[in-house]
Amino acid sequence: MGEDQKKIDLFENKPIPGAVMTLAIPTILSSLVMVFYNLADTYFVGMLNDAVQNAAVTLAAPVLLAFNAVNNLFGVGSSSMMSRALGRRDYEVVYKSSAFGFYCSIISGLLFSLFFTIFLDPLLVLLGTDATTADATAAYLKWTVCFGATPAILNVVMAYLVRAEGSSMHASIGTMSGCLLNIVLDPIFILPWGLNMGAEGAGMATFLSNCVACLYFFVLLFVKRGHTYVCINPKMFRPNRSIVAGVCTVGIPASIQNLLNVTGMTVLNNFTSLYGADPVAAMGIAQKIYQVPTNIALGLSQGIMPLISYNYASGNIKRMKGVLFYAIRAAMVFTVAVAVAYFSFSDFFIRLFMNNESVIAYGSRFLHGFSLGIPFLCLDFIAVGVFQATGMGRHAFLFAVLRKIVLEIPALCLLNMLFPLYGLAYAQFTAEIFLATAAVIVLVRLFRKLQRRTEGSKTAGQS
Repeated sequence: MGEDQKKIDLFENKPIPGAVMTLAIPTILSSLVMVFYNLADTYFVGMLNDAVQNAAVTLAAPVLLAFNAVNNLFGVGSSSMMSRALGRRDYEVVYKSSAFGFYCSIISGLLFSLFFTIFLDPLLVLLGTDATTADATAAYLKWTVCFGATPAILNVVMAYLVRAEGSSMHASIGTMSGCLLNIVLDPIFILPWGLNMGAEGAGMATFLSNCVACLYFFVLLFVKRGHTYVCINPKMFRPNRSIVAGVCTVGIPASIQNLLNVTGMTVLNNFTSLYGADPVAAMGIAQKIYQVPTNIALGLSQGIMPLISYNYASGNIKRMKGVLFYAIRAAMVFTVAVAVAYFSFSDFFIRLFMNNESVIAYGSRFLHGFSLGIPFLCLDFIAVGVFQATGMGRHAFLFAVLRKIVLEIPALCLLNMLFPLYGLAYAQFTAEIFLATAAVIVLVRLFRKLQRRTEGSKTAGQS
């Protein structure tokens, strides 16, 4: 069986559990490794037992999260268009959309670097730094953003493009190669027995690791030339109205969703910074621990997107529904178990990262609040993944606005007034209860609409 036929068989014929696992497990593993990659910075910086250095990594987090806005614009947008075009057998659109995503990600990375190099000082104030944390945060951002924006963005976007054609394993290997290298380099650059660079060393390790991941993808495309739908030929980078519209319809809402996440995290960090370096460090550790199960759920959502897109475009609604239901069942079992573990053993998890009793006390309380929202956020992630995969960018955007602007940020303000500091960790839980309910309603309506469309097509064909 040729490689192209194997890909078609995966999308159309392979049993749903096997198809989902084939695409989702590598994506989940890469998401999990990426979490550990982020955790590594926090863990090894935490080993210094210096709250200022740990706070620097936490305060810089919204900037790195902002990369995801670009990743989603060109990664999610281009990969969704690629998968739908593959379902229609429209290969010219596949090539053009992948080239568009690739070159736009490079341009965006260069603009990011230039912007942060010029406006670093006012941006540090915006992030919530003070006299004690500004220098360490600036040193971390120098490597992760001023030098590292382009490889950080390109690494993720190329993984999306490779995954869109069904090569989920290669996408994951590329991502994981950089993540594993970061975990190896972190202690060498951060700790006193190595280069003793603190937060700056964490930033340098991240920069080098992203460069290696990008190198993997370039080598992969060179080796697979002629046998891949991912095109980086500059001649195919000729944006026309249909390509730009197709990518942006899905990508812009996904991008805005992440920018709103940045806004929410910045507001959260600014509220927390009012209480000192220890609560900031504790909040950062709790957030990173919380990201483990949520990124696994996100990996599952991203893993099923090519299956959803392909079968949506080819009109196989039954298979599309089966994929979604299987993913929801698997995700809910896992996230509920993790939420219980986090709530029950919160002290233990915080202590893994910093042996500071004040930070442990704060972090344990924060993790209680975060853990309650994990199953609801998981359901929301999967629903948004379906919206993005089917070209329903407006619905993904609406959910993003509801999550941050309408629900979470007002909840941050209100809960901080009612329960100073500790109420901050329960804002996301409050928002996700409403969003999970809305997600179920929208998905039910979507499949009813698709079912009516399918039945109508059959009736028209018979007549």
